[in-house]
Amino acid sequence: MRVGTFVLAAQFPGQGQGEALHRAVRSAEVAEEAGLDSVWLAEHHFVPYGTCPSAITLAALLLGRTRTLRVGTAVSVLPTVHPVALGEQAALLHLTSGGRFSLGVGRGGPWVDLEVFGSGLAAYESGFPESLDLLLRWLSESRVAGEGERFGFREVAVVPRPAEAIEGAAPAGPEVVVACTSPKTVRLAAERGLPMLLGMHIGDEDKAEMVALWRRCAREAGRDAEEILTAPHVAAGVAQIGDTRREAVETLLKAMPGWLKQGLDAHVTVDGRARAMRDPHAYTELLCGLHPVGTPQLCADRLAATSERTGISRFALLVEGSGDLAATEENVRRLGAEVLVQLD
Repeated sequence: MRVGTFVLAAQFPGQGQGEALHRAVRSAEVAEEAGLDSVWLAEHHFVPYGTCPSAITLAALLLGRTRTLRVGTAVSVLPTVHPVALGEQAALLHLTSGGRFSLGVGRGGPWVDLEVFGSGLAAYESGFPESLDLLLRWLSESRVAGEGERFGFREVAVVPRPAEAIEGAAPAGPEVVVACTSPKTVRLAAERGLPMLLGMHIGDEDKAEMVALWRRCAREAGRDAEEILTAPHVAAGVAQIGDTRREAVETLLKAMPGWLKQGLDAHVTVDGRARAMRDPHAYTELLCGLHPVGTPQLCADRLAATSERTGISRFALLVEGSGDLAATEENVRRLGAEVLVQLD
């Protein structure tokens, strides 16, 4: 089992944006010290829900500050970027980090981001498959031309080539993971043999159903049987370690609802469509019920149970739910020292 952190650089009420970003960087540095496998970085625009507008830029910083940690984006939002530009950045980080970079991509939402960056609503509603396929071609071929409805350009050379050999490893480009929240996206990822990143808002039963659907679609697409069984899907979640479960839950209930309310309320749709908003307190309670929140033993048992029920062996856990830097660092250290040791 491989356990890492999921970092949003969340801005809690009363905090500055620089404080949120500093906590994000420190939590990643401490994750390496604590022996965690990876850190996954979220990307948001114009909202305090997450103050990192470029996951791949923050990934570059963290890859330079660490030596063993795998750093991934969770996710880079494809509808707001050119897939070739993202592919070039991914190749650069893959090669210069010795293969420690993972590129997580997703559709994002129908937010005002689409207007600001000029990509338009169609990029979100129907353009994701074209963007994904162009990105995958860029990460695997030596020359690429744009031949789709949205991206058309003459053939150009891929420089640097991400599939070049890294010392001690076979030639391969960076890992690509797809955030999946619907059967349509699950099918898209499965047909291309790409592992899924599953959100923290769903429980084990829903995750198991999505894994089963992915496997079925992958078989129908002719993917290799071994590849299907060993696909390294990632499950996002929340982790808060306490001496008692009550203590851990109270820590999150004290801080997370305020952050969720101001962060989610700040999202603006590009076309004025109505949005159904979660109740922040109820959502925090839901997350506490679904994920490793409690004593080290409870947290280890819950991770093991999720892995057994879903077949997922990689986790990206939100550790900054207290909103406090010192408490976040302690939470990460306890995750490594008191939970991971029970999962070996």
